[in-house]
Amino acid sequence: MSENELIVYIDTIQQDKKQKSYLITGWALDPVTKTVPKISIASAHDHVTIQSVYRSDVIMAQKLSGNLEAGFQLEVTRSASKLELVFQSGEQKRIETIDLTQVYPAIPGRETNWQKQVQNMKRVVRYYQKNGLKATLNRMKKQQVKQQEEDYPAFLATNEQWDVEEIRSEIATFSYQPKISILMPVYNVEEEWLTKCIQSVQGQFYENWELCMSDDASTDPNVKPLLEKFVAQDDRIKVVFRQDNGHISKATNSALEIATGEFCALLDNDDELAPIALYEVVKTLNKNPELDLIYSDEDKIDMQGNRFDPAFKPDFSPDLLLGTNYISHLGVYRTTILHQINGFRVGYEGSQDYDLVLRFVEQTTPERIAHIPKILYYWRILPTSTAADQSTKGYAFDAGLKAVQDALVRRKIKGTATHAAGNGLFDVHYEILKEELVSVIIPTKNGYDDMKRCLESIVEKTTYPNYEIVVADNGSDDVRMKELYEQYTHILGEKFQVIDLPIPFNYSRINNLAAKEANGTYLLFLNNDTEVITKDWMSKMVSFAQFKRIGCVGAKLYYPNHTIQHAGVVLGMGGAAGHPHHTYPRGDFGYFGKLEINVNYSAVTAACLMIRAKDFHELNGFNEELTVAFNDVDLCLREQALGRDNLFLHGVELFHFESQSRGYENTPEKQARFEKETAYMYDKWGKLIENDPYYNPNLTRTGGNFSLRK
Repeated sequence: MSENELIVYIDTIQQDKKQKSYLITGWALDPVTKTVPKISIASAHDHVTIQSVYRSDVIMAQKLSGNLEAGFQLEVTRSASKLELVFQSGEQKRIETIDLTQVYPAIPGRETNWQKQVQNMKRVVRYYQKNGLKATLNRMKKQQVKQQEEDYPAFLATNEQWDVEEIRSEIATFSYQPKISILMPVYNVEEEWLTKCIQSVQGQFYENWELCMSDDASTDPNVKPLLEKFVAQDDRIKVVFRQDNGHISKATNSALEIATGEFCALLDNDDELAPIALYEVVKTLNKNPELDLIYSDEDKIDMQGNRFDPAFKPDFSPDLLLGTNYISHLGVYRTTILHQINGFRVGYEGSQDYDLVLRFVEQTTPERIAHIPKILYYWRILPTSTAADQSTKGYAFDAGLKAVQDALVRRKIKGTATHAAGNGLFDVHYEILKEELVSVIIPTKNGYDDMKRCLESIVEKTTYPNYEIVVADNGSDDVRMKELYEQYTHILGEKFQVIDLPIPFNYSRINNLAAKEANGTYLLFLNNDTEVITKDWMSKMVSFAQFKRIGCVGAKLYYPNHTIQHAGVVLGMGGAAGHPHHTYPRGDFGYFGKLEINVNYSAVTAACLMIRAKDFHELNGFNEELTVAFNDVDLCLREQALGRDNLFLHGVELFHFESQSRGYENTPEKQARFEKETAYMYDKWGKLIENDPYYNPNLTRTGGNFSLRK
């Protein structure tokens, strides 16, 4: 075969005798143009369907763009024994004759990985064509969800064995026992749920509370007598009966007006508090009485009392909060600040809590916000609740969008907010105040095909106008590299430079030396085996990196099979650090939407990482003791230690052609180096590895699927 001839491989021919059809799989490529030939069949009498598919193995082997669908899946109904497939690319043409008598299906139990993928892909494609992307992704995650549903009751049984006497004895030792006012708007709630709700307050182990209820002119005649009965039974319960229905914001403000506690907790009239809720809040306040906001994890409870779907949250995450109201319940707020911001605002009904917390956090500091990683609130699922059917609550999500946009205006930040991919998820788009120079630093040694693809994608796709590329060449001896560098010097001129660094490989040192030669206000460290997908990738990164409070900014990276390689870093996952959502399919929302919004993490990967040059030099760059592993994580943690927020940006997408199964540490020397670098991480960052503040101690450390920790 000449080097210009089209490449065609037939992998499998499988026969479906019932349907009298054949399924043919394979791949094809024009090796010169690196494009996929058009496929047709010679006979017009055959009924054929042709489906293009991703072939990550082909992409990796042929150094192709990750967007290329080089594979094909062809289904044909035919009675004759021969089939001619025609492959055409420009002037190049190849005819492949298929002998259908030579069926070579996958043998059950002995299928290759590709054969398994083809079989599964056929089912997935058919399901997708019938039901759409969202339903397909939900189906793919069904088994994972089922597993969590099975595990959660056992998790609760293990973690909710409370010694009431011991807890009451501990409460007696608290030097600080503030009154907690529980604000509860009431409107036409069924007696059963209202009773359970109030009883969950009365069942609190911590007893210095008051329940401030505001009936919003309920028309149900059973509501008022029930409220009056509870008021008569317990002098800690009080109620105001509003004359006019004002909806939830006004009703909650009426409850706030009669509150006398130092802190206020929010409770919906059909939900329940865990018995330990207020005890855990006051226990936290005894550790730090200066706190202004305390929030907890939560789950859902159905009409039969079954609990499910826990939301395990991170510690305070300002960028995540602009993407979704992850704080939600249980939220406990310092009363003086609630009065200072005039409580709830009319016009934000459905997202009034979200608007409140966005305004509230502007009056305090992250140090005065605490998260309790325990389930303290049970959100009741009823046919009318938002959680049960979000499609009926469009007004609530519009109010949420308005709340986020208002926050940008109040904070004098130029930008806009938009709805993100899912209900209750939002995107913020910051205006770039000054398009300052970005230095893209790419270390490489040879790797011609990878480097060519990477540089092409940057130049062809990047819309940000002011950047330079700095190649840190670690001793390439492939003559094609010089030709490639000359080509891009011609294209970019002085905005392209190559720094020769023929030194022993040390990722940190190579990047540090390159950074000294870079001219940019921003440094963008980029692996040579990446390919840009989104045209505004650099613009998005700059729009966040321009803020002094932001440290390292990272991207969403895909394997060539369109599954997640990187979407943030969690400390303590699979060792010193690991990747959440690893191998999730492209388009998946992730854990409570975290793949479709911007998320604060402790670290991001330097395969695509932006940092202000000023910060990088203040930190003395990457730690050169970490020659290969964890140097990016260490850099991020040192930024974080200075009070800056590291951030994963969901809209910055690239392919990363790192093999899913490649082994880093396959020699005794590499293993010894890795162990040394791991030991450094545990010695330097052990407390954070033990409990990553941007993860949750109740979630698994063995994988990135956010399942329960066992």
